[in-house]
Order: sequence, then structure tokens, then C-alpha cells
Amino acid sequence: MNGLSKSLFRTLLLTAVLIFVGIFPLYATDLQMFSNARLVNNPSNDGDSFFVESNGKSFHVRLYFVDCPETSISFKSDAQRVREQTRYFGLSDAARTIHFGNEAKTFVERILAKPFTVHTVFASALGRSAKGRIYGFITTSDGNDLASLLVKNGFARTYGIGRETPNGIPRNEMIERLRDLETSAVLKRIGIWSESDPERIAEFRAEQRSEDQELKKLQSQVKKAQSPQGLLDLNTASKEELMSINGISPILAERIVASRPYKTVDGLIKVKGIGPKKLEEIRPYVVVGKE
Repeated sequence: MNGLSKSLFRTLLLTAVLIFVGIFPLYATDLQMFSNARLVNNPSNDGDSFFVESNGKSFHVRLYFVDCPETSISFKSDAQRVREQTRYFGLSDAARTIHFGNEAKTFVERILAKPFTVHTVFASALGRSAKGRIYGFITTSDGNDLASLLVKNGFARTYGIGRETPNGIPRNEMIERLRDLETSAVLKRIGIWSESDPERIAEFRAEQRSEDQELKKLQSQVKKAQSPQGLLDLNTASKEELMSINGISPILAERIVASRPYKTVDGLIKVKGIGPKKLEEIRPYVVVGKE
């Protein structure tokens, strides 16, 4: 067997193993399209997260790039998020934030009354949904991007996870376009921005940043106290050692071990369950060889 044949054989063997253990789909980064989709009525639907159905498949989609106000407060985390949104939009109180969250939901129901298109790579968007949520893009029946429409009409802010769009717009460029739409909505005082207090919005946001920094510092201290002594080599650390890192569950530790060898710490991104945010949480505690 010549060098090329050996290389091809190793590639095919690795692919087969990855498919068997469920890791291979992570390499499929191209967006998948689901046409003729319809909105599914569900109590948990809101402006940026809702259930859709296409060709017999049901998904709980969380929009890329944007964040709409919450529609209710059922948990402590909801209350914290509503407080943060209230400060960002410069509203007088949380009740108005909830009000506009429900207006955003109604806006989406109207826009998605006709069949639409979903693009997704099935990246996990976390949340409390029993079946889990996935990040996605929604293209309306008349060809518009739903996230852009929400920001343009003052029902959402530019916020959260993003990636290259279905029509090839790079992530950073899309963020800039959405920020421009948000600025326009602010100047027009439409949607949520119609009730913003321009005299206090800077004060509100400063309060939020202060709290965020305090929380971040506290989390860092806790992680440091819970972290293993010294850095762990991703190619030699045991499952138990990996589990000593805060945030690495037994299943995730097994997947990390199964995905060896690693050339760099960035290689962790290929492990199912590790996205950019999780990678940055783990990075301070691991190393590859003498890296």
C-alpha cells in the first residue's frame, strides 16, 4: 500500500470511527436548509426562540445574533435577564420590558404566518427546552432575514452568538449591519426604543457593566479554587483529572479522551458539547505537550 493509499485508508477509518461515536456531525459546518417551514404554537415561544416544523421535522430554533425581551418571569435567571434587558433598552421598569417582549412575539407570529425557510447546523443553543434548542437563521416568505427585521423594527438588540449567514455575509460584517439597523431604530424611537429614557440609559448600562464585572470576578475566583493544580495535558490526562475542571462532566471528559490526539488546545472545538464559550472556560486549565 503506497503513501497515498495509506493516507486515504486512515482518513476513511477515522471518518467511520467518528460517525460511530457521534462526533463526525460536528465537522459538517455547512448550513442545512429546511424550506416550507411553519411556526408551531407553543407557550414557550417568544421573539427570538420558537418551535418550527418542516417536512415532518420539529425544531426549537433560537435566532442567531439577536436578543428580544423576555415574555415572562418564571425563574430567577429570567428576572436577572429582564433586569439586564431593562437597563440596556433604558426602560422605566421591568413590566415594560415584558410588555415589549410580548409585542416582539406577536410581531414574529405575524411575520411567520406564511411558510418560511430555516437554515441551521444544529448547534446547541442551550436553554430549558426539554428537547434542546438549536441556533438558526429564518428567512421569511418574502426573502427577509427575521433577525434583521426584529432589530430594524425596534423589537430586538444585536446580541449573542453569530456565524456566516446563509447568503455568505461574514459574522463580523453581519454584526455591524445589525448595529446600524439598531442605531436607526433608536433614532426613529420605534418599538422598544419609543420608551427609552435617553437621560438615564448610560447610567443604567453602567450599573449593568459593574454587576457583570463583579460576577465575572466572583466566577473566576470560584473556578480557580475548584481547578486542578497545574495544567492538564489533553493527550495524557485521565478522565478523572479532566473532570476536576469545573464544567467538564463525565460524558464530556469521555468525549475529550476519545477525540485524542490534539495538536493544540483549539482542537477541543471538535468535541461534541464544546463550543467557543466552553473552550474559553476550559483553556486556562489545559495544555498540549509543551505548548
